Amino acid sequence: MGLGTYLRLARAGFVLAREGAFSLAEGQPIPPSAKLMVGIARLIEKRDVRKTGRVTRLANALTRLGPVYVKLGQVLATRRDIIGFEIASDLAALQDALPPFDEKLVPGLLAQALGEKAAALKDISPPLAAASIAQVHKARLQTPQGERMVAVKLLRPKIRERFARDLDGLYALAGVAERFMPATRRFNGKKVVDALARSALLEMDLRMEAAAMSELADNLGSDGDFGVPDVFWEQTGRSVLTTGWIDAIPIREVEKIQAAGMDRAKLAASLIQSFLRQAIRDGFFHADMHPGNLFADPKTGGIIAVDFGIMGRIGKREQRFLAEILYGFITRDYYRVAELHLDIGYVPQTHTIDDFAQAIRAIGEPLVGRGADEISMARVLAQLIEVTELFDMTARPELVLLQKNMVLAEGTARLLDPQFNMWTAAEPVVSEWVRRTVGPQGRLDIAKEAIDEALDLAKRLPDLGRRAERVLTRLEADQLRQDKKDPLIEILKWGSLATIVLAIISLIAHLGGAL
Repeated sequence: MGLGTYLRLARAGFVLAREGAFSLAEGQPIPPSAKLMVGIARLIEKRDVRKTGRVTRLANALTRLGPVYVKLGQVLATRRDIIGFEIASDLAALQDALPPFDEKLVPGLLAQALGEKAAALKDISPPLAAASIAQVHKARLQTPQGERMVAVKLLRPKIRERFARDLDGLYALAGVAERFMPATRRFNGKKVVDALARSALLEMDLRMEAAAMSELADNLGSDGDFGVPDVFWEQTGRSVLTTGWIDAIPIREVEKIQAAGMDRAKLAASLIQSFLRQAIRDGFFHADMHPGNLFADPKTGGIIAVDFGIMGRIGKREQRFLAEILYGFITRDYYRVAELHLDIGYVPQTHTIDDFAQAIRAIGEPLVGRGADEISMARVLAQLIEVTELFDMTARPELVLLQKNMVLAEGTARLLDPQFNMWTAAEPVVSEWVRRTVGPQGRLDIAKEAIDEALDLAKRLPDLGRRAERVLTRLEADQLRQDKKDPLIEILKWGSLATIVLAIISLIAHLGGAL
């Protein structure tokens, strides 16, 4: 790491201290040496920041430091296992908004990204929204079918270089912290920066966002309550994304939604139900459902989403797990909830189902008979995380983003309807999924999956056999040349045979499970 890297880190530390971000360390279990450093850092804290909330202090600091630090805050918001539920919930409210770059650069950037295809974009507006990685303009697009109003999302100039430079600084910071404060190693700082780097790499290729929009639109089909803008592929590239313009009301403008005669309670329920269908039914969901990314459409009565840079994906196993967990809470079947955690391996078998079910009951029962405005999914998730820590449950990366977005979606739903009841809204979607899954059709689907896996394995067996035969032939030739039995060669030979036998047994097991 060069001197410039450490100078940038020094500036970051100064900004964090001035904005009062180190106040977050109060009451946290940190080493005495770290407490001393925090105390010194707070000496240069602005006087007025003591009057603001913690999220404001941290959000201000991260926003001042620029795109990489804003994204770092968003990544940390998904890692409640590292920073705790309360701070993560604060960070989840961090809005990805920064000053726009000079609009005079836009024509040149479009020409560089799209070549001659850029000429079809006319009357490009000043920037309407600016985030850490890109900003959005309104424009007219000339197409063979006629003129369309479009939204043009354009990456910030030299954003990739800035990210690479600042990521170097974060890796250096993680290394220094682990070297001089061994207690911080449990936070896996370098892995957090790795996650940030992977996320940024995907977000800075807008073709990936376009593909996500296309996939989500196909999944939603005729659901009707959650819309995705059209993608104009000819005016889309690595650093530019062109989509249909949305004439709708921002979700945060609840008075305008009311004035338009839209049912706010229905909108809130539609938001949660669509999110659950995306996660449980499709395993692919919009993972950044804060109010700035959602609009109410008076024409359809539904919701239209934008900004598909952060998407979540879970497998069929996790889809079933999520649905049955929610269903278990709705029906108060706490034993089933506990059983699922142990069956899927989230909680070690060293703990009993009865003990874990008792802990789950302690979360679920206080919800019974409570008013709609008193039942919070965020609170339930916080308690569930606390309980699972007691039972040695490790954080599951595939569920962390889903948990974070569930909290975001619930908060947005409550903005629309202060009396919103998460459980009532979830029940139709979850019940339908469970009925379809555990019923005759569901069992047929599971059997079909098992048979497909078995057939795929069967197709690979001949190739596996040919490879094993070649290995055995070479091993026997080596033995003949040596004119004696080498124990290592014998082990390899029998190991090859055992591999074939195990493959056949696995095939039989798959077929047996399917039937």
